[in-house]
Amino acid sequence: MAETSPHRPGFLRSLSFRLLLLTVFFVMLAEFLIWAPSVARYRKVYLEENIVRGHLSMIALETMPEKPVAKALEQALLFHTSAYSIVLDRPERRSLMVSKDMPPKVDLVVDLRQESFFGFIEDAFVALSQTRNRVIRVIGISPKDPKVTVEVLLDEAPMRAAMWDYSQRIFNLSIVISLFTAGLVYLSLQLLLVVPMRRITEGMARFRRAPEDSTRMIIASTRIDEVGIAERELAVMQKELRAALQQKTRLAALGAAVAKINHDLRNSLATAVLASDKLADIDDPEVKRVVPRLFKSIDRAVTLCSQTLNFVGDADVHLALSRFPLKELVEEAGTAVKVIDDKGRGLEWRTEVAEGIALEADRSQLFRVLSNLGRNALEAGAGEVRVGARRDGHWIVIEVADDGPGLAPAARAKLFQPFAASAKDGGTGLGLAIVRDIARAHGGDVALVETGGQGKGATFRLTLPADRGEVT
Repeated sequence: MAETSPHRPGFLRSLSFRLLLLTVFFVMLAEFLIWAPSVARYRKVYLEENIVRGHLSMIALETMPEKPVAKALEQALLFHTSAYSIVLDRPERRSLMVSKDMPPKVDLVVDLRQESFFGFIEDAFVALSQTRNRVIRVIGISPKDPKVTVEVLLDEAPMRAAMWDYSQRIFNLSIVISLFTAGLVYLSLQLLLVVPMRRITEGMARFRRAPEDSTRMIIASTRIDEVGIAERELAVMQKELRAALQQKTRLAALGAAVAKINHDLRNSLATAVLASDKLADIDDPEVKRVVPRLFKSIDRAVTLCSQTLNFVGDADVHLALSRFPLKELVEEAGTAVKVIDDKGRGLEWRTEVAEGIALEADRSQLFRVLSNLGRNALEAGAGEVRVGARRDGHWIVIEVADDGPGLAPAARAKLFQPFAASAKDGGTGLGLAIVRDIARAHGGDVALVETGGQGKGATFRLTLPADRGEVT
């Protein structure tokens, strides 16, 4: 059973929540892409600051009036620079300041003179991944004197701790930014998209429950974006659908009434046929002259009633699909059409279908299609009907051509329209309408591809799937 009201998903399954998560994820991803070079830059600045402090310590030591400088002062300077030793390399001489203990073994040499963006990022990740303290030797040029090279020997652990602290601050800030941004996006989505979409879906549900009620039609807003266009298109569609449903209801009622009238009329015509049979036995020249025309009129009326009843009863085509060779069916249809000709006219039926062509369709319905096309050609005055077929990819193309007078412009203008497309007096035009309905029920179609004067006749092309599983 169809739902009577639209299902509204929970918050965790809603579009807004999904967008909220995506926004947080994308913001955090962007922050990560910013953090990677930032933490590498932080490490580089940290090492450069140690180079500067080392240079300043050496300058302070060299400017002392006392020579030699007290060992306690050296140790104090090294303590405040967090270094084991400092080397100042000038062009004219080299100065060294060493802690009282023997400097530990160097685990890593960092040369700040070699600039490499990706190299600094890689070194920063390596430093953050360490679980033990490493002693690093930092070599750099003094920012105040390009001719001076400073070397500092220090521990990596304090720098790594500072890097993790810096990363934690960036992470906290990223969380705040992502949540703030996601909240704004969530509110924007609610106001700009989710709420209007709920209004549209609720309007569709209301209209579905009672499409004939004009008060249930959606009222389009004045928005000029895609949502506004969707609302206006939905309003137009509902209006047109409502009109179509009203017309269909009226036509259904009219069709039922016509079917009942035709049924009663056919019974009345049967009585008229019995009465006219007795007239044929009357030996009167005037009666004998009028009776054939009376028979012809009664036949046309009976045919009209039968075709109308069949058309009303076959509104929904039900298919019983099977796979069969096409040539046998075409020959059977030709035999059936020639049997119908009781006016003394001959109809030559040419079957130009190869033996290997087969298709999956409703055999009885396709027989009806071919016999209808052949009967139309016979009634139009054709003496020959040619039926050919070929395979085109996943489709079977069947062409039915005759040598009759062709279709008049008035008939071509209303082709396949019931009760409007007949080319002969008294015709209903239901034959071609039924052909089109059956073809479309199979997933194909029928079209008039050629019509002309004497000798050319009319050619109808029927396109059907060769195999239902191959056509999407």
